[in-house]
Amino acid sequence: LLDEYRRLRERRFANAPPKARTAAGLLVVGLQQRLLSSVEAFARSLRVHARTVQRQWRREQTEHADSFMRGASPSRTPAEGSALPAQDQALFVQTPDADDERAEWDEETAESAEQEQVEALSLAAGASDGNAAAAGELWRQEQALIERMSAIAEEARHKPDAKTRRLIDWIRANQVPDLPPFGERPPGPAPAWNERRVLIFTENREGTKRYLKRVLEQAIEHTEDADDRIAVIDGLTSGPRRKDIQRRFNANPLAEPLRILIATDAAREGLNFQARCADLFHFDLPWNPGRIEQRNGRIDRKLQPAAEVNCHYFALPQRAEDRVLEVLVRKTATIKRELGSLAQVIDDDVERRLRGGIRHDEAEPLRAAIEQADLAAGAKRNAVEELEEARERRDALEAQIERCRTVLDRSRNWAKFNEKAFRDAFSCALELLDAPPLRRRQDVSRRTIWEFPDLERRARTDPSWTATLDSLRRPRKLDEKLAEWRKEALIRPVVFKDPQEFAADTVHLHLEQRVAQRLLARFRAQGFVYNDLSRACLAQSRDSIPRVILLGRLALYGQGAERLHEELVPVTARWIEPSRRVGALRAYARDTETRTLALLDESLSRHAEQPDAVVRDRLLNAAPADVEALRPQLEQRAKALAEDALARLAERGKAEAEQLAGVLRRQRERVIEELARHEGNRQLALDFSSDEAEQLEADKRHWRRRLDSFDRDLAEEPKRIKAFYEVRAQRVEPVGLVYLWPETN
Repeated sequence: LLDEYRRLRERRFANAPPKARTAAGLLVVGLQQRLLSSVEAFARSLRVHARTVQRQWRREQTEHADSFMRGASPSRTPAEGSALPAQDQALFVQTPDADDERAEWDEETAESAEQEQVEALSLAAGASDGNAAAAGELWRQEQALIERMSAIAEEARHKPDAKTRRLIDWIRANQVPDLPPFGERPPGPAPAWNERRVLIFTENREGTKRYLKRVLEQAIEHTEDADDRIAVIDGLTSGPRRKDIQRRFNANPLAEPLRILIATDAAREGLNFQARCADLFHFDLPWNPGRIEQRNGRIDRKLQPAAEVNCHYFALPQRAEDRVLEVLVRKTATIKRELGSLAQVIDDDVERRLRGGIRHDEAEPLRAAIEQADLAAGAKRNAVEELEEARERRDALEAQIERCRTVLDRSRNWAKFNEKAFRDAFSCALELLDAPPLRRRQDVSRRTIWEFPDLERRARTDPSWTATLDSLRRPRKLDEKLAEWRKEALIRPVVFKDPQEFAADTVHLHLEQRVAQRLLARFRAQGFVYNDLSRACLAQSRDSIPRVILLGRLALYGQGAERLHEELVPVTARWIEPSRRVGALRAYARDTETRTLALLDESLSRHAEQPDAVVRDRLLNAAPADVEALRPQLEQRAKALAEDALARLAERGKAEAEQLAGVLRRQRERVIEELARHEGNRQLALDFSSDEAEQLEADKRHWRRRLDSFDRDLAEEPKRIKAFYEVRAQRVEPVGLVYLWPETN
């Protein structure tokens, strides 16, 4: 019916001025887009159009009658309210982008603006020229079609159409297995949802978005937690609200009930939803391949854990428009597969072909034209070259990532980082604060997490802890008061491994995290906060020989007391009763020392029992003398380790200095090349505007000043790097004493 209506209007406006024909064509294209989106969107615009053209026809017929009575020819004057600029007329068929101010209009403003556009386009078409009787007959046929379309639309606009019924079937098959038929209540308890999520895109049509949300809410209203299952992101959604919805949609489905996200094209860029979603529906299809690709990119991107991503669209085989749009979808996939990305030229070409709408009698030629759309040989070659350069940059980035992984692994090995030791140090530091240790448990997805103890009481006595604990709370909303946030946002559980996903319900504790740094500082300070040794440990081993271990800390400092190196230095020896000793305790050799440290690890890991009180008193009484006996050997061992550390620090300083010098030389070469290119070829600046030319001159002045500073930087900066790694002071001090007592003795 709409296609027939288009043909009648084209016949009636065949001899009208070009502006009137353009307005009449844009109006029908806009109505077609809305019909393909939803009957609700179509009915709203059609109602305004019908009312406007009837009022316009009556006005023009009255003017014709008055002119006939005066014996004058009727004149064509613009209708009141029809003065709409051409660029504003085109907005009726253009979907607002995220950076379009129309995307930020509230529903009332957007609805009012759309009604004004329909009225203005209807009025801008004006009356037809030519035979009045023939025009009148065409107008009456048009009105009959409008009445038929309006009757069908009004009857169907509040019911689920074929697309929503199919979507509800998909929800039943993939999200809520026991979902009852639309409009019916479940016979038993509320149907439960599984963990699957779906993202549904619709163009920003006032009506389609609300219609889709209303129908889906009705379909799931009797399911479990129905009120929390659907969310909407559009141009009106504030920044904090968008982040909150993104967080919820990417959160663990076992902890967050949100399952369906309806988004307009205002959300097709800048938001990522791939963490927990691998299904997307185009409820209506944009008439532009680039927009389709951008929508798909919300879930079809890196860090998508699913092996396969499903991007669905709707196609009714009996509808000519859908057969054309189906080719558009295939074309989008083909170009992306061949070139890796869509070219703007292809976007513009396809959009130009669809600018006049989809006529039923021209659907097949239009399908073929879109299917054959391609870049010209030269443009395609340039596109391939650009994509090849992009692939090279990607390969270089991936190689850099691999190098970073290697450096991370080497750093972890060099620091002997161990997750369990890291976690145990935390618990020990908490114990030193008179707080309970970390408590292990599993979350709803059976992932190991650690409950952080309540340190609010300490925060009340030491205000500096308040800001530290804030790093364990959820992010604060922009409009949330600080006191209310601290009251409502509880301390989140912590994990010690990167979860490799968006996990807003836990905090990853690493060496640079604020709480981690503070607790580790407390842990490291214990043992050398006084002038003498303040910590001793007694443990039992399955070995038959009593042993003693003195642990020292070697610290190397650079300029400004910068700590350059720090490590624990162990000295192990066989323990002998002081009354039976002949000379001082003698340190073990490397092999026996390694065995002693292994016995210590084994004893601590199995939580061996403490020696009895008599043995403890004997060992503790001997501790001061044992420290003094082993301290010279500790210092000797530390001296050897310090020499090795000095060599490694000097090597590192030299390497970094050479790297910096290389960077400075390459920068100097690029500046020289760029300066020579612009000073040696004046034609490069011929097409520049005055502002661009002024900016170029400013750049050249900066380049010349930069050239003057390169020699100074090359002479000074590498030396500064080397000086940073020069050791200015050394310190060796005991930090712990351990006795390993045989269980059999």
